Amino acid sequence: MKFDSKDLALTAVFAALYAVMVIVQGLSAAASIQLRIADCLIPLSALFGLPTIIGVTIGCFVSNAYTSASLSHGVYDVAFGPIANLIAATVIYLFRNRRLVGCILGSAIIGIIVGSYIWIIFGPPSDIFGFGFPSSWPILVASIISITVSSLVAIAVIGYVLLTILSKPNIIEPLKSRGLKVAEN
Repeated sequence: MKFDSKDLALTAVFAALYAVMVIVQGLSAAASIQLRIADCLIPLSALFGLPTIIGVTIGCFVSNAYTSASLSHGVYDVAFGPIANLIAATVIYLFRNRRLVGCILGSAIIGIIVGSYIWIIFGPPSDIFGFGFPSSWPILVASIISITVSSLVAIAVIGYVLLTILSKPNIIEPLKSRGLKVAEN
């Protein structure tokens, strides 16, 4: 696959969109939940390939650097968050013929990687979407489950629906006719 100026532009769009979505969510009332809405862009790697993979990785780095600047342990999020996005987007791309499976695997990858360190930054989760964790659960397990469930909502539900809608011929064909490259199945 040749990476040209259109791919570079699409990469920049995904990076900027991801970063802006995270930063705006952090400024809103939605910041109180651990659901990163920008993660709904990750499944689009099944459709747009490398520009999405690179874009959501760079966007995660930029947004995590911006939002973690005031946190003493934010270096974990700046280093490992983009790695989680890179791996998840790559897995979804590789599973582009089985998109829902790819989205579920991508969610699990983010849940495991981010859940392994996020509790150091924000403390242990007390609940997920209002459902409390038993106090006997180890912090790491509760954190991984919390991030995995929120990633499933963002990636395997919202992102999968977005991917399905954008994959419809009446939407993708006009984009392809203007030179947008789409990942082949």
